[in-house]
Amino acid sequence: MGVCGYFVVSWKCLVVLSLRLLFLVPAGLPVRSQGDSQSDNKVMENITVRQGESLLLRCSQGIAVTRTAWLNRSSILYAGEDKWSVDPRVSLVVLNEEEFTIKIVNVDMSDEGPYTCAVQTRSRPRTTSVHVIVQVPPKIMNLSKDLAVNEGSNVTLMCIANGKPEPSVTWKLLSSTGLVSEDEYLEIPSISRQRAGTYECTAVNEVSADVQTVVLTVNYPPSVTEGRDIGVSLSQRGVLQCEADAVPEADFEWYRDDRRLFSDLDGIDIKEDGMVSMLTFFNVSEVDYGNYTCVAINKLGSANTSMVLYEVNEPTSSTLLQVLPITRHAPLSSHHFKGLHGDSEWKWILKPRSSARWEQWHHGNASLDLSTYYHRSSAAAEVLMQQILFWWGRGGVRGWAVGVWGQFN
Repeated sequence: MGVCGYFVVSWKCLVVLSLRLLFLVPAGLPVRSQGDSQSDNKVMENITVRQGESLLLRCSQGIAVTRTAWLNRSSILYAGEDKWSVDPRVSLVVLNEEEFTIKIVNVDMSDEGPYTCAVQTRSRPRTTSVHVIVQVPPKIMNLSKDLAVNEGSNVTLMCIANGKPEPSVTWKLLSSTGLVSEDEYLEIPSISRQRAGTYECTAVNEVSADVQTVVLTVNYPPSVTEGRDIGVSLSQRGVLQCEADAVPEADFEWYRDDRRLFSDLDGIDIKEDGMVSMLTFFNVSEVDYGNYTCVAINKLGSANTSMVLYEVNEPTSSTLLQVLPITRHAPLSSHHFKGLHGDSEWKWILKPRSSARWEQWHHGNASLDLSTYYHRSSAAAEVLMQQILFWWGRGGVRGWAVGVWGQFN
């Protein structure tokens, strides 16, 4: 059937026929400006608009204009004040003797292409053509999912993005500085645990950027820190500690010789806190002293370390402690006290710095340098006192240490 049917010819049909005859090539082909002379045709510069924005199409008129229309390719959008487009986004803004302007809101890629303003004057037709370019912000369409691999594996991460202009894609490991890759595919051969972390893919063009992340987990077998021997007196509390680095986190097992130990048996407690496991003796007895082994295990392997719980002997009750008086304004650079145990005389020398620190311990002609303990906590100081100085009761040692430090603060 023809444009206007077999028998009934409406006014709109006549307009369509006249526009096609006067201004347009056959329907379905790109519009080209036509007129009696070169001055009757005007090609405007391209209009660039971003997806989602509004587009205004303006066309100058004149007093002698009898008919006017805006077309997209061969489709009429507006013929004068009559809207022919069924698209609700298209509307008439201005139609007078000076200009003919229409508006398209929420522009999309389908709106890109040539637009023609066709004008019929009393003497001849003329056209104004413009090409609309729609820019689209980048969007990451295909991204690798979070991934867990074993150390030494080959890894490929993918990040595919669309947009107009075509976006550039970069990869970055967030825990390091600098770009890792400037390609849609990130290749990591024989991955190490240091390359684990969150990888960020960024797609950028002139419009904006799209950023998404991938978490890459690298699994590896446990490695344990060398165990530290601990000295504890009878009936006191002792703690052996084991630390392991592993992904996934390691499970811990404790052994005494070949026998595995469990919590709530024989007065011990085993607790795990992330990378650390602690074996606690609440009331150390003779049978507790000896060698202990900690084993860290995950699905990729195991590692172990051994440590010794040994006895520290208490001095007899005849041990005397004498602390000489000291004042904040005393011009002394050191302070002395004596601990008497039998015929042995011990002398502690403290030299005030930012606070009082252990400097040297003398026993007869022997000297032990304790300067390496400057930054130890009071808890570490207490352990040191138990092992290499003398024992005046756990509470007494702690109270004495705090009191001396307070004098120099």
